[in-house]
Amino acid sequence: MAEAKTLRETSSTAEKPKIEGLARVLTTICNWALYIAGTGLVLMTCIVMWQVFVRFVLNWSNTWTEITAVMLMSWFIFLGAAVGVRENYHLGFDVLLYALPPGGKKYLRSISDLVVLAFAVGMIVYGIELVRLQWPARMPALGIPEGVRYLPLVGGGILITLFALERLVLRLKGYDVDSEVADEVTEALQAAKEA
Repeated sequence: MAEAKTLRETSSTAEKPKIEGLARVLTTICNWALYIAGTGLVLMTCIVMWQVFVRFVLNWSNTWTEITAVMLMSWFIFLGAAVGVRENYHLGFDVLLYALPPGGKKYLRSISDLVVLAFAVGMIVYGIELVRLQWPARMPALGIPEGVRYLPLVGGGILITLFALERLVLRLKGYDVDSEVADEVTEALQAAKEA
C-alpha cells in the first residue's frame, strides 16, 4: 500500500516545527487508517469466501458471517474515504477549478474543504446519535450492541474532520497542499495537446 504523501511547502522559509510535527502525526494516522482498511478488505473477503463454502458445500449456515462482513466493509469504506480526503483523491467536479488563475484555485479548494468539514461534522454528530439510540438493542447473531454498526460513521467522520482541518490550516499557512493534483491535470492537458 502506498504511504501517505509528505508535506510540501511553497515558500522558501523553513517549516515550522509545530506544523511539521502535526503533519507527521496525521501522516502516521493516515497510513494506519490505510493499513486497517486494507486488512479489513482482506478479512471481509475471507469471511465471504467462508460463508459461500459453508453454505453451498457443507449445506450449513453461519449467522455471524454476513453481519461481520458488512461491518468490516463499513470500516474500510469510511477509513478509505478519510484517506482520500487527506490525499485529495475524493471525487470532485474540477472544470471550473482548472479554468481559473492559480490564485482563485486556492479559494475554491478551501470552500471544498469547508464543505467536506461540515459534512464530516454531520457524520460525527448524527453518527453518535445513531450509536446512542441503537446501543441498547443487541445483534442476535453476534450478541454485541446494535450501535456498533454506526461506529464506522463516527470514526470516519473524526478522521475526515482532522484531515480537512489540516488542509485548511496548511493552506492558510502558505503550504502547497494541492500541487500534485494540479500538476497531474496540467501534464495530461499538455499531453493531449501534443497528441
